[in-house]
Amino acid sequence: MPKNRSGGGLTATQQAAKFLGVAALSGVVLAGIALPAAGALGLAAKGTVEGFDEIPANLKTPPLSQRTTILDSKGGAIATVYSRDRTVVPLKDISPYMQKAIVAIEDARFYKHGAVDLKGILRAMNRNVQSGGTAQGASTLTQQYVKNVFVEEAGDDPDKVAQATQQTIGRKVQELKYAIQVEEELGKKKILENYLNITFFGQQAYGIEAASHRYFSKSAKDLKLEEAALLAGLVQSPSRYDPVNDTEEATKRRNTVLQRMADVGDISQATAKKAQSTPIKLNVSKPKNGCITAVSGAGFFCDYVRQVFLTDPAFGRTKEDRAKIWNRGGLTVRTTLDPQAQQGVQDSIKSHVYKTDKVATAVTLVQPGTGKIMGMGQSKPYGLGQNETQYNYSVNKDMGGSNFGFPTGSTFKPFLAAAAIEGGTPATQMYSAPYEMDYPDTVQTCGKPWVNNSVPRYHLENESESEEGPYALKDAMAMSVNTYFVQMLQDIGMCPVSHMTDKLGVVQGDGTKLPQNPSALTLGSNGLSPLTMASAYAAFANRGTYCTPIAIESVKTAGGDSLPVPKSSCTQAMSETTADTINTLLRGVVDSGTGREAGLQNRDNAGKTGTTDARKNAWFVGYTPNMSGAVWVGSPSQSVEMEQITIGGVYRAQVYGGEVPGPIWRDAMTNALDGRPAPPFTTVDIPDPPDEEDEDWGGDRRRGRHDNRDDGKNKPGNTSPFPGITITPGATGGNDGTPRGQIAP
Repeated sequence: MPKNRSGGGLTATQQAAKFLGVAALSGVVLAGIALPAAGALGLAAKGTVEGFDEIPANLKTPPLSQRTTILDSKGGAIATVYSRDRTVVPLKDISPYMQKAIVAIEDARFYKHGAVDLKGILRAMNRNVQSGGTAQGASTLTQQYVKNVFVEEAGDDPDKVAQATQQTIGRKVQELKYAIQVEEELGKKKILENYLNITFFGQQAYGIEAASHRYFSKSAKDLKLEEAALLAGLVQSPSRYDPVNDTEEATKRRNTVLQRMADVGDISQATAKKAQSTPIKLNVSKPKNGCITAVSGAGFFCDYVRQVFLTDPAFGRTKEDRAKIWNRGGLTVRTTLDPQAQQGVQDSIKSHVYKTDKVATAVTLVQPGTGKIMGMGQSKPYGLGQNETQYNYSVNKDMGGSNFGFPTGSTFKPFLAAAAIEGGTPATQMYSAPYEMDYPDTVQTCGKPWVNNSVPRYHLENESESEEGPYALKDAMAMSVNTYFVQMLQDIGMCPVSHMTDKLGVVQGDGTKLPQNPSALTLGSNGLSPLTMASAYAAFANRGTYCTPIAIESVKTAGGDSLPVPKSSCTQAMSETTADTINTLLRGVVDSGTGREAGLQNRDNAGKTGTTDARKNAWFVGYTPNMSGAVWVGSPSQSVEMEQITIGGVYRAQVYGGEVPGPIWRDAMTNALDGRPAPPFTTVDIPDPPDEEDEDWGGDRRRGRHDNRDDGKNKPGNTSPFPGITITPGATGGNDGTPRGQIAP
């Protein structure tokens, strides 16, 4: 039977034993039991955890997760993103009231004790024994800080968080040893600073600076007494004392803190009473996190930047490494987004396509020669609400886009023409181009020939019955004559086109290579993204040099260190002469062809329209020497046929690439380029075709194509019989036994 002290009380040993049992269940800080040579209590604790001396002594403090700011190219803020909303500030930038309030309510003897407050332990032990439960804890601010470090290191992993917050004697012993180390290495002021920066204050606010902005819309250095007391009171239970949701409970807790400050001598009793009588006055700033907060419709670009960071090896060797850096935050990410160009994109979208329309539009602008993404937007806003989406229609699937991209229609034809011209086809090439025709019986590929063996046979026709050849390339491009380009593909084969699109970074929306079939490599039947198209066309503007798209110019850490960023890779995809020829051809599209409504005033521009089967997609892709842009209009689900449809408040009997996407491109480009230089293209002279009976055409224009056998006149490097057209050195003239358009060995 236990022996009682005189007066009926328990002996010291009995009290200690009872406290040990209660604490093990309740999670009270057992600091004292972990001390070396702690007597009977020390032995009891050692039976439940590893020996004190066996615990690693080096606490690895992870960098605190903070908010990341994404900037445009001029330094303006686009959005703030964070895993935890926190801004680390030095102690000098924290109100003295806040410093005193947190110490008074959480650890009044903070400046008097070491890592362990023995008096606090005895006080807690006595009260807990008397209550038979957990009336009072005994953790010091230092121990609380150590616990928060464990939680911070756990991140968003629920298992690690549970482990970091488990209420066991072993965990408390571990906290104590680390607390001793922290006290020795940091000192009181630094511990207080770290504690105020790491602690959770509710409402998604981590650290005192974020909390001050959340509840009072001011910096922590400007907190008044009653405001500081309110925030200090939140630490014990941010949800219970949340002033946003329960003013009464928050007021009681605040007043408790104020009284405690008076009790310890930080403020007078009169000051405490005056502050206690002051009603809580909040000035709440709602959490602003993520790309949904981006300005000027840049939410999709913001998300693209995030995707780049998480996928590019420049930011870490593994996916986990990159995610850890991003979630830790504290970064300043300066991007390529040009605020003028972005505003131009957004204004044009809003004036032409409504978010409530059955179809959507996506617009992307890039800078030739650098690959910089200058603008990116779409008509369905970034979000999760009605008529909103988080799918970025401008990019490929792996970067947050649609699964497959969108069929591009005739905007693909310039790639075919570039491959043909690069391979030696003259820009005056003529084909019979009938109104309708079967696809060729066979077409050469990079492997086995493609064979038209379907039943019924694959067949195509032009947009209008009036489009019936023969045509030369210039008119065929301006009028987008389908049969002309299928005949061109038959002539040169698919392999040169495939090689050209590879060099221009053209892949399907799901990231796979374009299939080698006539429909995909002539009429754009396969899905591509606007970013892919804008970047590929930028190579024409850049006289044949293709640059991979980039979105990030610099990244700096919270400490001011610069991280390496991915660079654009620029390669010569075609000769300058080939690019100049394409530019000349595509100028005709906006001057007098299908893209007339897209033409820009007072500056050189070129482009191509595109419309797909059943009018499910309409495109315009165009450029100037210093800006390239792609516009897609259609249903993301590919379920809407754009006939007898209202888009942006305008009724359309039928949608064409030049009539809806074209004006969107025109207005976006006009605004984006306002005040910028207007450099000219380098062009070539492409003569109009001669009369039908002209001897230079073999007296047979009706046959639709001049004889490719040129008796050596069009050998590599020689001048074509047609003025202004030069055959690119290294390309075959079709008279050496090599299939037309392919590179000779």
